[in-house]
Amino acid sequence: MKLIERKEYLDKLIAVKNIPDIKVITGVRRSGKSKLMDAFIDIISKDESANVVRIKLNLKKNERLLEADKLYDYIEEQYDESKDNYLLIDEVQMCDGFERVINSIYEEEIYDIYLTGSNAFLLSSDLATLFGGRVYEISLYPFSFREYLAYYPSNDIDKAFDSFVKDGGMAGSYLYKTEEDARKYVNGIYRTTITKDIVQKFKIENEDLLIMIGNFLMDNVGSQTSIRNVASKLSSGTYRTNDKTVGSYINYYCRSFLFYPIQRYDIRAKRYLESDKKYYLSDLSFRFSEIGTKNADYGHLYENIVAIELLRRGYEVYVGKLYKKEVDFVAIKEGEKVYIQVSDDITRRETFEREVSPLLSIKDAYPKILIARTKHEDSHYEGIKIKDIARWLNGLQK
Repeated sequence: MKLIERKEYLDKLIAVKNIPDIKVITGVRRSGKSKLMDAFIDIISKDESANVVRIKLNLKKNERLLEADKLYDYIEEQYDESKDNYLLIDEVQMCDGFERVINSIYEEEIYDIYLTGSNAFLLSSDLATLFGGRVYEISLYPFSFREYLAYYPSNDIDKAFDSFVKDGGMAGSYLYKTEEDARKYVNGIYRTTITKDIVQKFKIENEDLLIMIGNFLMDNVGSQTSIRNVASKLSSGTYRTNDKTVGSYINYYCRSFLFYPIQRYDIRAKRYLESDKKYYLSDLSFRFSEIGTKNADYGHLYENIVAIELLRRGYEVYVGKLYKKEVDFVAIKEGEKVYIQVSDDITRRETFEREVSPLLSIKDAYPKILIARTKHEDSHYEGIKIKDIARWLNGLQK
C-alpha cells in the first residue's frame, strides 16, 4: 500500500515527545493509528540513545501480554537505564487491567508512553478517569482531501473532489480495484466496529435497532437530531423504543468514533445549548457503504465533510443559532471565532440569498465564510468570503 506521511499528526507527536503525559491516539478503526505509530518510531529510532519498546496487543504472538501482570513484567524487562525509553502500545484496551499497568509505569517515570485505541474504552471523556488526568490526546481522523490528493495526485481538483466525496478517507479501501469491493471493505469496518465496540462492550440485545439508529443518523447528517423524535420515528409494530434507549445508542456510536456530536451555540446570548445536537459521520464512505446513494443531499454531505475538517484542524465546532436562523458552524480556535455556512450549488439567486442571510444577521466583527461548490477562486459579498469547498479543503484557501 502506498504510504502518505501524515505530517500534521507526526508534528503533534514530536511536539509532546518526552513531555510527562500519557499520549493517547484515538480514532475510528482502520484510520491509521498503527501506521502513525510506525512513522513516529522511525523518527525517534534515529536517535542512538533511544530504547523503543513497541507492543501490538492485537498480534497472536503477544497474546500472553493480554494479562496485566505479564504485560507489566515484559515492559519492566525491556527497560534500559542507560537510554531514553519509549513505550508504544497498540490496542491497549485488549489487556484486561491495562489502566493499572500504564498508571504504574507512569508513576515510576521510566518510559515516555504512547497508546492507541479504537473503541469505547478510550473515549476522550474516559481518559481522565483511566489515567488520572495525565493524558494528552491526539484525535486521528480518516484521510482528509489534502491527503487524498497526495495519494491520488491530480491536475483537476474539481474532478478529484467528486471522487473524494464518493471514495471517502478510509485509505485501506483504495487498494481495491472496484467500487463494490471498496465499499465491502468499508462496510466491514463499520459492522465490526458496531459488533466489537458497541454490541459486545455494552451488551446490546437489540442489534437491529442499533443499526436502524445508525442508518437514521447517516440519512440525516446535517439535521438537528431530537432524541424524542428519533425514538418516535423508529418505533413500529416490530420495534418499540424510548428516548433513553435511543440516547444511549447514539452515545455508543460517538464513543466508537463513528459519529461526532456537535453542540448548538446561541450566538446572540453567547451560551451553549444542550438540546438537539447534530451528528456527523467520521467518514462519508460509511454512509455510502451502508445505505448507498439514496436520498443523498449533497449540501448536507458537504456540511459533514466541513465539520470533520474543522475538527481535524483543531477547532471547537458548534452549530450556531441566531433567533430563528441557523448558522451551520461556529468554529473557535485560540479565542477567535469564524462563522461558516456550507452549501452545494449557490448559482440560483434565491439559494445564495438564503445561505448568506444568517451570516448577514450576525453583527460582530468575526470572519464570515460561505463554503460552496463554486469551482472558482475566492470572492466576496458584503464582507462574507465565498470559498470553493475543494480549494478550501486543500488548504489553497484559508
